[in-house]
Amino acid sequence: MKITVMLNGKKIEEEISPDMLLIDFVRGHGCFSVKRGCETSNCGLCTVFMDDMPVLSCSVLAARASGRRVETLEGLQGEAEEFGSFIADQGAEQCGFCNPGMIMNAIALFRENPDPSDEEIKEYLAGNLCRCSGYEGQLRGIREFLEYRRSKRTGGAI
Repeated sequence: MKITVMLNGKKIEEEISPDMLLIDFVRGHGCFSVKRGCETSNCGLCTVFMDDMPVLSCSVLAARASGRRVETLEGLQGEAEEFGSFIADQGAEQCGFCNPGMIMNAIALFRENPDPSDEEIKEYLAGNLCRCSGYEGQLRGIREFLEYRRSKRTGGAI
């Protein structure tokens, strides 16, 4: 079957098998930030945006993305770099394997709720598996990033 997907701003038309997963499609096009961590939709490592909504690409058929926009971390470098530096400053990236999925979900959170509470942050990121950091570094990085953004909006210093 033929699909047309706008992947990170580039239109791709391709013949695929009907059972191809979206994770395999995006990785086949060089988007290696999208990881295969569990194959059971439990780890969040395969998170991509489909029409601006976070989805687990290991659970979505590529055919469902036809006619839609799909963004991976490779397509969101501006947002990802700005936020990612706060995660790195906390040492929260450790092995780095979970970071792309965590960053994708954090960006989705920031877009949906620019001023989340700690409980909202934890709830939003609950689907992300991180085996080596215990999440405290990510939470500190998120809090510092939110404070930085508040400061930027109000023109004050951090």
